[in-house]
Amino acid sequence: MKKSIIAAAAASCFLAGACCQTESMEELTERVFARASEQLALLDSNLDEAGFSEELALCPRYVDHEGNLVTSNIWWWCSGFYPGSLWLVYEYTGDEGVKALAEKHTEVLDSIRFRTNDHDVGFQLDCSYGNGYRLTGNPEYKAVLCDGAHSLATRFNPAVGCTRSWDPAPDHIAAWKFPVIIDNMMNMELLLSASELCGDESLRAVAESHAMTVMKNHFREDGSSFHLVDYDPVSGEVLVRQTVQGFADWSSWTRGQAWGLYGFTMMYQYTGGRQYLDHAVKIAEYLIPRLPEDGIPYWDFDSDLIPDDLRDASAGAIMASALVQLSGFVRDEAGRAEKYLSVAERILRTLASDEYLAAPGEDCGFILKHSVGNKPGGVEVDVPLTYSDYYFLEALLRYRALSSSPRSER
Repeated sequence: MKKSIIAAAAASCFLAGACCQTESMEELTERVFARASEQLALLDSNLDEAGFSEELALCPRYVDHEGNLVTSNIWWWCSGFYPGSLWLVYEYTGDEGVKALAEKHTEVLDSIRFRTNDHDVGFQLDCSYGNGYRLTGNPEYKAVLCDGAHSLATRFNPAVGCTRSWDPAPDHIAAWKFPVIIDNMMNMELLLSASELCGDESLRAVAESHAMTVMKNHFREDGSSFHLVDYDPVSGEVLVRQTVQGFADWSSWTRGQAWGLYGFTMMYQYTGGRQYLDHAVKIAEYLIPRLPEDGIPYWDFDSDLIPDDLRDASAGAIMASALVQLSGFVRDEAGRAEKYLSVAERILRTLASDEYLAAPGEDCGFILKHSVGNKPGGVEVDVPLTYSDYYFLEALLRYRALSSSPRSER
């Protein structure tokens, strides 16, 4: 009930208009990055206290409801987001101390470059080593990215046309033959960037095949997507469509929609393929009317508990980052550029409010509160998450870059 009251107050504020938005986006960004610098340094201290070392490379995972920091090893799919956030703070501030922390938490992920039993090599390496290479030009980082991309490409099945997401395991995923989840669109960025970086066109071919297959089989007519499609690995036939982490198989799990929006926007960024841009627009036009007034989506658009269900800050942050990027690609088609940027700003202003932005020293050093990892599984529900922080910071940097560019270049 408390969250409903807060949401109603936030909606009233946004409906009232500019009176609630006295802070410029430039001022907001400066405030958030100052907070992020403090919080991420605190998170580093808490990891050190937990026993972080080169031999025991601990990564932040979330903060439980008792306020305890929960860590993971480097193989957890989110291990690249914390170093990625540090790189983004360094990009904004130029602080050499933050750079040193980014290097510290990036370089412990080195062995992931040879990982072939998981699809999240892209998340793990692109956010960490990818940002590190972009900002420093360190040739050792480039080598890690090239190795990682080739490792990821080993998961491609030509009969299916996709890279495999989850491998068989003795738990709930054992029954699937060749599962592909919408999240995997995000890992295609490592293949595309490495294709250019390493001079290997085969990596781009894998990414494009994957994207086209996902576009064909994951999405419903209205632009929403299933979470998972399982394939016969021999024939490539679709066996089943499910929404594992959403409310129901037929429902629209919001972080899945965010992954799709971001993924196809990214595909257009790297390839210029109009089909990807059109598909990103279709997803955007589906999800924007379904956002609450303050812009932060419920964890599933079709939950039967709305308006009293949980919001997902991580889905909001991913959507904001994608919408900023997409607004720069659609130009002024049907006024969409302005609309997408306006929605992104609405989301970012809400995330930067006291309801979502952690206070100094709060939540062990995470930046955003109120994200939902896997509600049906009862894991990471209404907690801070590293990928929420990462895409929030990325969205702010993208907004800043787009706002400072001449309109003729957008």
